[in-house]
Amino acid sequence: MGFHHLHKILAFLLMFLSFRAAHGQAPDTDRAELKVAGATIDVTLPDAPMKLSRQELLGWVQASASTVANYYGRFPVPHLTLRIRGSNGSGIRHGVTYSKDGGLILISVGNNADVAATKEDWVLVHEMIHLAFPNMGDDQRWIEEGISTYAEPVARARMGGMSVAEVWGTFVRDMPKGEPQPGDEGLDHTHSWGRTYWGGALFCLVADVRIREHTKNRKGLEDALRGINKAGGSISEDWEIAKALAIGDKATGTTVLRSLYKEMRDTPAPVDLEKLWTKLGIAMKDGSVSFNDKAPEANIRKAITASPLSARAAHQ
Repeated sequence: MGFHHLHKILAFLLMFLSFRAAHGQAPDTDRAELKVAGATIDVTLPDAPMKLSRQELLGWVQASASTVANYYGRFPVPHLTLRIRGSNGSGIRHGVTYSKDGGLILISVGNNADVAATKEDWVLVHEMIHLAFPNMGDDQRWIEEGISTYAEPVARARMGGMSVAEVWGTFVRDMPKGEPQPGDEGLDHTHSWGRTYWGGALFCLVADVRIREHTKNRKGLEDALRGINKAGGSISEDWEIAKALAIGDKATGTTVLRSLYKEMRDTPAPVDLEKLWTKLGIAMKDGSVSFNDKAPEANIRKAITASPLSARAAHQ
């Protein structure tokens, strides 16, 4: 073949590949389809060289999805598109979730990330939990982020992906970030990082404990969230918060969510965390967590991180 013809072919190939890239169709993209709890996850894998093998990346996705399905009783959407992008470094970061096509997650994985990084990862579980709750108005973004911030470590602990001590150590350390600061006007009106993520998580923790108090530990926050999701509340829906909380309360047979929202939406409503930790039997000393199983509500603390099967067995 002459040089002139070869040059024309190469020019055409470059133009073709540029066109595909411009339209979001990367050449030789590796794709896979996973089935989790009746749902389908379409995965696009990085086209850059990675330390993690294809099998290891898909194993991480499968484990994360199973963790979320265990907490919700099913995977929260019937179909998810997951695009994994390679990046520099050894971490897993920059996850974001969209409502497009019923659920789209973009997440970056470092080219030097290893299996240990996938086992310690919280980002993908956090993003997948976002799929299970409807879109709120701007003033209620705190509940979207709060649910993911609170439920992610709880869900991981139930599947053995995080120790129970680490869950409560994280909560003791970080829940104070969600407490109201001077000038706070309530969760619907104060949109700082701390109040959005940890203020929302604080709402979820208090709600979980109160639901269990009202139901003699037979139901928890996950039952409310499952009820919302089963009623069609997912990321592809736009709901008013009143609708979501009413459905959640119906699922637990309480009024906890609506009452707590009324307390916290327009006023600072600080939480006495020291009293709460004592009641649950949690103490922190020199950076280590210890548990008091004789505390008044130690059974509630145990139930929060217990698997649903273990929780049901405890009441039989």
